[in-house]
Parts: sequence; structure tokens; C-alpha cells
Amino acid sequence: MESSSTVRAYCLKVPKDLGERAISLLAKLGLLNKDLKVQSINGYLYVPLNQKPSSPHIVEFEKMLPQFDISVQDFSKRLKPSQKVFEIIGDRLPPHLLASFPRAIDFVGDIAIVEVPPELEDYKKLIGETILKVHKRVRTVLAKYSAVSGLYRLREYEVIGGSPNTNTVHKEHGCRYHLDLSKVYFSPRLSYEHFRVASQVKENETVIDMFAGVGPFSILIAKMHRNVTVYAVDINPDAVEYLKRNILANGVQGKVTPVLGDAKEIIHERLGGTADRVIMNLPEKAMEYLETACEAMKSEDGVIHYYEFAEEPNSLKIVKNRLIERLNQRGRRIEELISARLVREVAPFKWQIVADIRIH
Repeated sequence: MESSSTVRAYCLKVPKDLGERAISLLAKLGLLNKDLKVQSINGYLYVPLNQKPSSPHIVEFEKMLPQFDISVQDFSKRLKPSQKVFEIIGDRLPPHLLASFPRAIDFVGDIAIVEVPPELEDYKKLIGETILKVHKRVRTVLAKYSAVSGLYRLREYEVIGGSPNTNTVHKEHGCRYHLDLSKVYFSPRLSYEHFRVASQVKENETVIDMFAGVGPFSILIAKMHRNVTVYAVDINPDAVEYLKRNILANGVQGKVTPVLGDAKEIIHERLGGTADRVIMNLPEKAMEYLETACEAMKSEDGVIHYYEFAEEPNSLKIVKNRLIERLNQRGRRIEELISARLVREVAPFKWQIVADIRIH
């Protein structure tokens, strides 16, 4: 329900097909005005901003958006839901348990995912019902039942609300991903990483996505660039089947080649010396595959997007030193540390880290 009152604000004008990308970027930069409603006019989206963009902001826009304009527009106010999930459920939970209520919800397509702490085990169905009540587009509510583990990096879930079907279609940066959360790994929290890496790819590059899953890196790269070759490798047969489906759904046939198998074997047998860029999004075991990533590179300098989990206070420095030492052992060196950043906190005092390195 919208208020009739309007507010005049700065906005970012982009073509509709860039809308999701633009909104993600604005949220990352802290510029998105969530109190106002996005407008759609004649094939363009007008996304409200909470301030006038600065020169550094414009630089980011130019790097990430092929077409945009800054203007001033009247926007309708967006009324927030009268009660959040935890507010609705507050009257039905013992007061001493309110502090334990999960505030973070991940959305994959029309599925909501929460982590229910042990002390709320008896109330998990109530949590599921309340999420369905507040988030009308959600069809299924899942509770995390285990950590990500195993060769295929799967997590066990328990249905605590709605349909038991774990199949869905997730939309991200203008791409559609068919997936089944019970059979494949997928994290909506990596949305910005998918876009950030894809934005760095240059025309005519060959990219090897060593742990491609259902294709969020590979397919977005192919959608954003006219002339690229992407080899999307994964060891999980279900992930590769969904990857094939997603290649067709996003119209990137001929750009993305799905490959089933272990990346070490595939690169050694078929793809050695072919890549300008390698994506290593397997934080649990990436160090074990670093030599394989080097083997995949052409003789010229190449870029590796390396992901790892780290728990130390100086995580970025430690990961960088570890990479330098390991590459030196393999007769390689880091020519340039393009960037290193904390991607997300995955547990208390444990972070997923990415280092973009140019190796020689």
C-alpha cells in the first residue's frame, strides 16, 4: 500500500535490464533510498538516492554501468510492513527467547532460509508461519539443519513453513537461475561478488570457473560481455544439469561450456594453458587447487580470483602471505595484488575472503 504523498529526490536512471545491477550497486555504496519507491517509465528505471552522488560514486557508476544518468524526480513514499517478523512473533514467544530470534533471512527465489538456534527449536513452525505471513512472495521456508559439507558442498534443510518443494528460480543481475537447494550449492549473499568479478572481465578473454555450480559467475560474465569464452566446471552432476538449463534460459549458448568433473583432472587433461582468468570460489579447499589454477593459465600474465575462509584478526595479510609462499613454491609470483577484501562473515570471527591476483 502506497502513500499519496511524494518526495523529490536525486535518482539514478538506467535501462530496465540494468535495474537489478544498479540497485545492488547502490545498496553496496550506501546510496539506495529504501523509503521511496522505484519508478518504471518508458523502459527505464528511476532508482531513488538518499544523497547527491559524489565524484567517487560517479566513477563507480561508470565502471559498473554501461548506461546511466543522474536526475531529480518525484517519488512515492514506500510504506514499510507495519510489523517485522520478530515483532509479530514477539507476543507468542517467551520474553527471554526474543534475543535469540533470527533477524537475518536469505531469499533464494521464492524460498526463505533462516538459521533457527537450538533454544527456539520448539518454535520453528511458528517462525515459518510468520515469515510466510509477512513475506507474501515466499512459498517455502527452510531452516538450516547442517553446515555446508561434502564433495558437493550441500547443506541439509528442514521445511518449517509452506511447500516442501525446494526447486525455485532465482533472479540476480538480470539472470535467471533454476536450482534445487537440496541438490546444489547456492548463496544469495555472493550476489555482489558475482557482479564484481564479471565486471572485471575484458572482451576476448577465456575464463575458467573451476567450481561453477549452477552458473552465477559464468552466466553473468557471458551476459555482460559480447566476446568471451567461459568453461564452467563442476563435480556435482545435478549442478551441471541445472547449469545447462540456465545457459539456455539466459541465452548464452556458445559462450559458456558446461563441464562435468573435478577441476584438477579437467584442467590437466583438457584446459591447461587456455585461461586469461580463473575463478576459484571454493573457500574450503582453494589452496589445494592453486597449482591447478596456475596450470590453467596462458603463458602470459593472468588473473586469479581466489576465495578462502580465515579466522585470524589480520586475515587479509595472512592470506596474502600464504598465497605468495605457495606460488613461490610453484615457481610463480604475484605480479600484482589487484584487490583483497572481506566478502562476508560466515561465523563468529570467521570470514570469507577474496584476493584478486595477477600472477607471472
